[in-house]
Amino acid sequence: VQLQAFGGGSVQAWGSLRLSCAASGRTLSILDMGWFRQAPGKEREFVAAISWSGGSTYYADSVRGRFTISRDNAMNTVYLQMNSLKPEDTAVYYCNVERMGAQYWGKGTQVTVSS
Repeated sequence: VQLQAFGGGSVQAWGSLRLSCAASGRTLSILDMGWFRQAPGKEREFVAAISWSGGSTYYADSVRGRFTISRDNAMNTVYLQMNSLKPEDTAVYYCNVERMGAQYWGKGTQVTVSS
């Protein structure tokens, strides 16, 4: 499975960005899809995840109420709508999918939020 993320960039605080991540290759049987992030000098952390059906979503406490995860299974794409961005949201964002017990990672896209 190959993952390509799009949509990162620079924005001022309280602004919005929408990330997308398209999966290609062996996409059959992809289950959960999600996003993680890694800020400079910090460990990679969970941001949000969504089940195959889209019926279940999970969020880190730090983003709940501001970020919304969604997916389009026909396009093998997962999205992350990020609103009310804060400087502490600055990080490289990575998409992640689970397929047949294995985890796959994209290369990441930079999000920078200035105050």
